[in-house]
Amino acid sequence: MPSHQVLNNIQHKDTKIINQYGAKFGDNIGTVISFPFEFMALHKEYPIFFRKDDTNGSFQAVAMLGFMQDRNLFLGKDDEWRANYTPAAIARGPFFIGFQNQSADNGPSNAPVIHIDMSHPKVNDKEGQAVFLEHGGNSPYLEDISKLLGYMMDGLEECNLMISNFDKLGLIEPIELQVASGENQVHKLHGNYTISQDALANLSAENLKALQNSGFLHHAYMMIASLSNIQKLVNWQNDLTVG
Repeated sequence: MPSHQVLNNIQHKDTKIINQYGAKFGDNIGTVISFPFEFMALHKEYPIFFRKDDTNGSFQAVAMLGFMQDRNLFLGKDDEWRANYTPAAIARGPFFIGFQNQSADNGPSNAPVIHIDMSHPKVNDKEGQAVFLEHGGNSPYLEDISKLLGYMMDGLEECNLMISNFDKLGLIEPIELQVASGENQVHKLHGNYTISQDALANLSAENLKALQNSGFLHHAYMMIASLSNIQKLVNWQNDLTVG
């Protein structure tokens, strides 16, 4: 069961985070939420799709790590990460942004603060990256995590706006993936959406210019280009099947 706490340098002065990946650390997952700020790095190594949130039916961007819910093909031998870039939602580890009531000149407000899940398997007090310095200051590791969480928080708003623009222009379409296994079987994967290349090519000059000015046109092209990474995952999946 999660044990969420507001991070502070008194209660968590000895807390360390194991800087490794693996199934025992909760990393064996098939997809992970992604954000526009990381599309440039993601599209070089991961297929990027839209999927509908089960709770409200809204679209969210995801990076595909494997074809099954509990299979991360980017976890290689000895659990090394088989890519030059680790998705932000994985790299953040046990940390997330929560909100805390704080008093201000204009009255009480909800301020974003860093939380930590103390039940996360990477959290301990013996090995890994120190969260705080010996005398209480933030460690370089925590400074990096803080920046990453800020990017992610801003990225949620940007992603929602991007998806809204794509949806209004009719650019989002379902894509059925057919994954051939080493046993001469074909598995069909449903529930993934991508950018319609036909719809994108047929946008009016006005809509195309607006999409370009917003910066979202570049993201659309990166999502399309990311589909070339599917074959790599197919090859990795088949290697497991043959092995």
